[in-house]
Amino acid sequence: MNRSNFVCDNKHILIGLSDGSLYIISWKGEFGGAFSLDMRLKDSTGANKLSNHFGNGLTTRGIQGHDGSNHMNHVVSQNTEVVHLEFSIAFRLLFVLYSDGELIQCSVSKRGLKYTESIIVERRLGSGEVVCTSIAPEQQILAVGTHKGAVELYDLADSASLIRSVALHDWGYSVEDTGPVSSIAWTPDNSAFAVGWKLRGLTVWSVSGCRLMSTIRQIGLSSVSSPVVKPNQDFKYEPMMGGTSLMHWDEHGYRLYAIEEGSSERIIAFSFGKCCLNRGVSGTTYVRQVIYGEDRLLVVQSEDTDELKILHLNLPVSYILQNWPVLHVAASKDGMYLAVAGLHGLILYDIRLKRWRVFGDVTQEQQIQCRGLLWLGKIVVVCNYVESSNTYELLFYPRYHLDQSSLLCRKPLLTKPMVMDVYQDYLLVTYRPFDVHIYHVKLVGELSPSTTPDIQLSTVRELSIMTAKSHPAAIHFIPDQLPQDDMLRSDISTSSDLLTREPSRCLILRMNGDLSLLDLDDGRERELTHSVELFWVTCGQSGEKTSLIEEVSWLDYGHRGMQVWYPSPGADPFKQEEFLQLDPELEFDREVYPLGLLPNAGVVVGVSQRMSFSACTEFPCFEPTPQAQTILHCLLRHLLQRDKREEALRLAHISAEKPHFSHCLEWLLFTVFDAEISRQSSSKKQGARSNQTASLLEKSCDLIRNFPEYYDVVVSVARKTDGRHWADLFSAAGRPTELFDECCQQRWYRTAACYILVIAKLEGPAVSQNCALRLLQATLDESLYELAGELVRFLLRSGREYEPSSTESERDSPRFLGYFIFPSSFRKQTQDARSSSFKEPSGHVASVKSILENHASYLMSGKELSNLVAFVKGTQFDLVEYLQRERYGSARLENFASGLEMIGQKLHMGTLQSRLDAEFLLAHMCSVKFKEWIVVLATLLRRSEVLYDLFRHDVRLWAAYSLTIQEHEAFVEFHDLLAELEAKLSSTTNAEGT
Repeated sequence: MNRSNFVCDNKHILIGLSDGSLYIISWKGEFGGAFSLDMRLKDSTGANKLSNHFGNGLTTRGIQGHDGSNHMNHVVSQNTEVVHLEFSIAFRLLFVLYSDGELIQCSVSKRGLKYTESIIVERRLGSGEVVCTSIAPEQQILAVGTHKGAVELYDLADSASLIRSVALHDWGYSVEDTGPVSSIAWTPDNSAFAVGWKLRGLTVWSVSGCRLMSTIRQIGLSSVSSPVVKPNQDFKYEPMMGGTSLMHWDEHGYRLYAIEEGSSERIIAFSFGKCCLNRGVSGTTYVRQVIYGEDRLLVVQSEDTDELKILHLNLPVSYILQNWPVLHVAASKDGMYLAVAGLHGLILYDIRLKRWRVFGDVTQEQQIQCRGLLWLGKIVVVCNYVESSNTYELLFYPRYHLDQSSLLCRKPLLTKPMVMDVYQDYLLVTYRPFDVHIYHVKLVGELSPSTTPDIQLSTVRELSIMTAKSHPAAIHFIPDQLPQDDMLRSDISTSSDLLTREPSRCLILRMNGDLSLLDLDDGRERELTHSVELFWVTCGQSGEKTSLIEEVSWLDYGHRGMQVWYPSPGADPFKQEEFLQLDPELEFDREVYPLGLLPNAGVVVGVSQRMSFSACTEFPCFEPTPQAQTILHCLLRHLLQRDKREEALRLAHISAEKPHFSHCLEWLLFTVFDAEISRQSSSKKQGARSNQTASLLEKSCDLIRNFPEYYDVVVSVARKTDGRHWADLFSAAGRPTELFDECCQQRWYRTAACYILVIAKLEGPAVSQNCALRLLQATLDESLYELAGELVRFLLRSGREYEPSSTESERDSPRFLGYFIFPSSFRKQTQDARSSSFKEPSGHVASVKSILENHASYLMSGKELSNLVAFVKGTQFDLVEYLQRERYGSARLENFASGLEMIGQKLHMGTLQSRLDAEFLLAHMCSVKFKEWIVVLATLLRRSEVLYDLFRHDVRLWAAYSLTIQEHEAFVEFHDLLAELEAKLSSTTNAEGT
């Protein structure tokens, strides 16, 4: 007879059998025997509940359920076997999984599993397609794997309600590709879970649904490695390609061990790192993002730039060999120091000096068993477990010296702490079930190696909170946010006690994801939101004036994405309904897990998983890659919504030098404008609401107008929106022609060019063509030839679209288009073509033609040949036809010697680009047989074959050329070329004479 796994309480073990029955055994070895599960009528209310409970009878073999239609439907047949059991001791819930996919939830009495008659059926979970289950006791979540390849998460604290489902469907993989779920494994701290599939792949998800890692390659469904393609030799670099059989995490959650289907002879190990977050008895700053592995640290290097890098920091070998693995990591408030604790002891790292500090006495190091780390300014606080007395204590060490002689204070604790936090001089310690102790830390003496400072702790508050809610996972002080006037006064008076007064509120994140606000004065707890995984308190945390997030109370992250919480303008700054929470722009990619903030840059830093492949390894390398997402536009919009224009302007000025500033302004204007478009389309009758939105649009434009990026931001937003709504945008931003004129005056020609289409749409084609002609002349004067080419093409296109044609224009059109658009090889073809599509307005064409010809003449007269080549290539100007007409005009060379010397100086023949330009000109001169230019350019390029072909048919030209080269000292460098030509010509003359 087959057996399932077993579950147990402190006295008995329960095992499922293949005949559908359960077997009870005591830990003393007493066999209670097998018992079948019968259905008995319990309650007829609740459509989701089964109407009967399991008893201890032996007569009935099936389980039936009530479907709410006054008839019974079959749930479990008599041939089904129990394949898996899950038991939650905290909630006394038993889950029984049968081989036909049915999952039954049962309640167990307080007396335990022994009393089988008290096992009551409560409901059926899933849709009858369950294949595996796993409980996270800390998170109080049941994960259910299904035949469809999805994993459903149920909240055990909320009557096993469905939280969410995760699957690879959004990444292009269906159940046909991966097969059903084969196994689920929670990390030891229940913060993430691994999912393996029967046919292919393994993935790790966070509780909020962020995909942290996946072995399945994401190349696209149309590639050779798409899911529909059967495995072949090309897939040797993808682990778990044949499916996942079993998975298990190690004790500390650093390694995931997996066995591939059909390959039981080997075990594959995946190494993981943990995010350094504020949870439990360890606290760290959000300005330093750290991932720690079992023997190393990965530190995000930012330097307030768009480019984020990860620094791999190896721990000292002498420490990690004795104290493997890393258990706790905390960063100081300024992010410049890291405290790291392994199995024993403690080490510190100075990021600026790149130096480690360790205990000099190994005996002292081994006496410390760290259970948590905090930074109190320049002091590191260690929660130490004393094994000999089974007690806990707090140790205070200065960051400049780790030694018993430098210990500042030793504070015994009542019992094992549950959560700790620190703010300025205040330390919070929480014990189970929910006892809060707050201490004031006073430093006596100067904290330096030359003195003997001391720390005095005094209890300032003790609370004992009675609650049935789940235990806290993290608690942080909420500093009292002062009015702006008080903040200004406190900046002047350093003796003000307002900035150092004891916080009266704290934020609580519970294990089940509930976020609440606790008033420490009266003990009241106010629920704020749920399904939260992380949060960062930002108000009052940054001592620098350049912080961009002081207006934010805190941020949280969960399955809904990132939420920004702002203080209410009312009397109660934490009134829940006054908070503005969700921002659609803050929804992180579901592969980016947030680590912390850069307050001086106004960005959220996250990490995503990438795979790289190497021919020298069998498996790919999984590389954590940092990502950044700005929140400045959300902060500015929030301030403008509350009519805090001065604060918004000050915040924008602080961040004006940041690399992402222009992007933030664009996002601000785009989101505000897009919101107005959406509201107008949803209801045009709500005039007052629309006016309010328009006012916000005007406020945004007024704010951005204070910065030079304004003109580029406005036109960029216009290009991203439908042209039908441009009138609304520019009614707030200003007339397009006025913005265009300002751009031209500031010589921002590329931005000005973007306004041409807007002007054509809002003010007519004639105005846009006039602006384009003005801009064309300006870009030619600035040698912006690529932009000039785009303007020429726009003018030709707009001439065809907007202006009528005439008989004269029909006669001139082919020649005009051949002159500017087509190469000379196509000129004859275009002249022969007489199609209505080539009709151009004569006045419009003449203006463009005159501008280009005048510029070509200017360049040719000044012998600015490199600019001439760029001009021809950028505007597609027909140089051949121009040279034919200007042979005796601007293109004429008066004197060979002076021309050769001047052109040699202009072209700088020592550079590759100049030689390419000369080759380009030489080809065009040869096509029109312009001898003067051919001789000069061929000489500079040392193209003896071209000169030889020219001189052998013109002896007089050769004689003049030879004499000029010999008489001028400046042409000494060409004597070797002259000798070569003379030899070739002499040999040719001798051959012809014979």
